[in-house]
Amino acid sequence: MLKYSAKLIVALNGNLSRADIAAGFVWGLFLGLIPVGNIFWVLLFITSFLFKHHHPTKLLSMAILRLFSPAFAPIVDMLGWEVLHLENLQPFFTSLYNMPLVPLTKFNNTLVAGGIAGGLILSIPVYIAVYFIVPLYRQTIAPKVRENKLVKAIKKVPLITKLKKLISKILYMAVD
Repeated sequence: MLKYSAKLIVALNGNLSRADIAAGFVWGLFLGLIPVGNIFWVLLFITSFLFKHHHPTKLLSMAILRLFSPAFAPIVDMLGWEVLHLENLQPFFTSLYNMPLVPLTKFNNTLVAGGIAGGLILSIPVYIAVYFIVPLYRQTIAPKVRENKLVKAIKKVPLITKLKKLISKILYMAVD
């Protein structure tokens, strides 16, 4: 997780497209809301690699969301129950359930259905929010952090200098 945090900081401070960072957060949102352990999550995870986005941001946001998932699991469960009990969708869900292999996706689990619905509902607002927060961070917060006296003092510590070089080397190797 530390490696992905470092890559996110590099991306935020670098010239990586804010659209790629925002898309990474949205993928992380989807993967973080849907419970792991079913074929649907695995297919979604594999599919995510076919689209352009910042993968470390996806993995970091997914990990952070997983840490807090017990707090919002009841909401996701309730949303999934509501979706699965929509009268108009019952024939669709029945036909899905009767297809071969589709029941293995556990689409009829309230947490899976709620995670999909929650991801769909939140994806556009999260994308827009992150898209506009990245330049705000780059213009206001990042310069203040770089110019902070404490940060400058920490950067001069020999151990920190060596760690910085090591992290840069690791990140450079991971990019290649």
